[in-house]
Amino acid sequence: MRLFAALWPPPDVVRELERAVDALKGLPGAEALRWTQPESWHFTLSFYGEVDEEQARDLSTRLARAAHRAQGPVPVRLEGAGRFGDRTLWAGLHMADADREALKKLAAATTAAGRRAGLLPPDEHPSFRPHLTLARAKGRRTTDLRPYVTQLAPFQGSSWTAGELLLVHSVPPRSGVPGEQPRYEPLERWPLGP
Repeated sequence: MRLFAALWPPPDVVRELERAVDALKGLPGAEALRWTQPESWHFTLSFYGEVDEEQARDLSTRLARAAHRAQGPVPVRLEGAGRFGDRTLWAGLHMADADREALKKLAAATTAAGRRAGLLPPDEHPSFRPHLTLARAKGRRTTDLRPYVTQLAPFQGSSWTAGELLLVHSVPPRSGVPGEQPRYEPLERWPLGP
């Protein structure tokens, strides 16, 4: 099964962003994008790929420790937008510098948990850039995402507290319908902090 560690925004925060994203879908060229579903919106801390059951149990134990050792819940707010080239459109997080450091440490701890469980290479130290993926270019196409970033840049959602770490199963689409997206099922949740 494909697993990743993530933070999940609460439903009221998702609804705020969803209204802003709906306005983007009316921009020229929006049909060239594959829009992610609001119920799947999350912030990936670490991606582990294919994991067998024994590895998943080991990973779960290690993630529970990482969550317990975290400084505690982190106050955040969805804000602004960005892009990775002309392929991915995302929403960002706003937080105080100390909270950003706490979140970076949590991401590093989830990556270390994956390394110790034998799921990630020992030399892998990815940089953490918190983002919530909103859309991707379809197929091998690229799309000028600058107008979308410009329109979403002023967005500021309500503050919320990231208070738990989730281990999530990415269930691949099975229908064969082009553009169908994976479904995300939280397997375990741990509160952040002692």
